[in-house]
Amino acid sequence: QVQLVESGGGLVQPGESLRLSCAPSGSIFSLYVMGWHRQAPGNQRELVAQITRSGNIIYADSVKGRFTISRDNAKNTVYLQMNSLKPDDTAVYYCRGTTISGNDYWGQGTQVTVSS
Repeated sequence: QVQLVESGGGLVQPGESLRLSCAPSGSIFSLYVMGWHRQAPGNQRELVAQITRSGNIIYADSVKGRFTISRDNAKNTVYLQMNSLKPDDTAVYYCRGTTISGNDYWGQGTQVTVSS
């Protein structure tokens, strides 16, 4: 079964940057929407950012101006550049891809920890 595979998480200090990447593990139908969600301990999973194939983007208010989402349509790959990281950004970050017919694919998650 094809999955999405995230990479790029880690431990950083406040104010530093990380870049997350997400790509499918095998051949997959074109993903109409790709996005990043996150879940901190004790919290519900929330949308961080998403981007359509045509480039329409949505960001959560908490990350606007600090995070940038981008994608490579040919590779069904999505990226999340995270700058000026804060302790509140600490969470497991999940990649999601949705086909035009509404089928969802999820990654296993990558841990991002922001701490001094």
